[in-house]
Amino acid sequence: MMDDWGGLAPEILTNIISRLTIQERWTGPMFVRKSWLAVCRDPFLWSTFDLEKCFESYPESTQWWSPEFERKIDSMIRSVVDWSDGGLTEIRVRHCSDHALSYAAERCPNLEALAVRSSPHVTDASMAKIAFRCRSLKELDISYCHEISHDTLVMIGRNCLNLTTLKRNLMDWSDSSRNIGSVIPTEYLDASPQDGDTEAEAIGKHMMNLERLEIQFSRLSAKGLALVCEGCPKLEYLDLFGCVHLSGRDIANNVSRLKRLKELKKPDVYVPRAGDVVTQTERYGHWRLYDERFDIQSMRI
Repeated sequence: MMDDWGGLAPEILTNIISRLTIQERWTGPMFVRKSWLAVCRDPFLWSTFDLEKCFESYPESTQWWSPEFERKIDSMIRSVVDWSDGGLTEIRVRHCSDHALSYAAERCPNLEALAVRSSPHVTDASMAKIAFRCRSLKELDISYCHEISHDTLVMIGRNCLNLTTLKRNLMDWSDSSRNIGSVIPTEYLDASPQDGDTEAEAIGKHMMNLERLEIQFSRLSAKGLALVCEGCPKLEYLDLFGCVHLSGRDIANNVSRLKRLKELKKPDVYVPRAGDVVTQTERYGHWRLYDERFDIQSMRI
């Protein structure tokens, strides 16, 4: 039986392997025989590299935040970049580093989608290379990447004019009780970016073609939201969940400028001030007090 499979024409074997998930491909046919390994490295199979479903299928693990795991993800990215022969257009991973992203930026100029959420060692340095060398970028997810600053947003906005989707969600810092028993290192949770308005200014000033924006738990104020709504008139989806410095009035006054907006997710979070006594059931009544016209979860226009 093995001889029968081994005699398959390369194009037929490539077609079969292309139907496997990345996880199946990586742990199966690559180890059968050398001829199969050669087929698995066909650039046709590596126009995209998406590990997000793999991450979503397992509970968050402390191992993911270890240097050893980061090196494994980096190694996989470098291998896929090589196998793609420069044709890689989509990378969706977590827990990678500057080393792998710089390698990808130098060799994959046609990259259109990049998601590197929860990557503590991805910084402005590698994102600068992405900005200058991957100008076809349309989608960027840098959520929970605390070493990335507003400088990256400026560089991406200036150079990647086709960008339509930005995800810059942050950790939930509003309720420490939610982080009890968390697998995320405490020092990383404490290092969440504070400059919400600075990032909002970069987005509003340099990303005028955005259609989808997620900035959960950003610390932007009404001023920052105004800059976003003024500078990004094409927005159709805006996620402000956890943005506790915004009132219902702030949101209503500013999103009225967004004529194409189809869905808005409101903060729906209340952070009590010192001396306040607030029960858990009261926590989510905050937005009804501000503005009863809006659905708590979202607004559709």
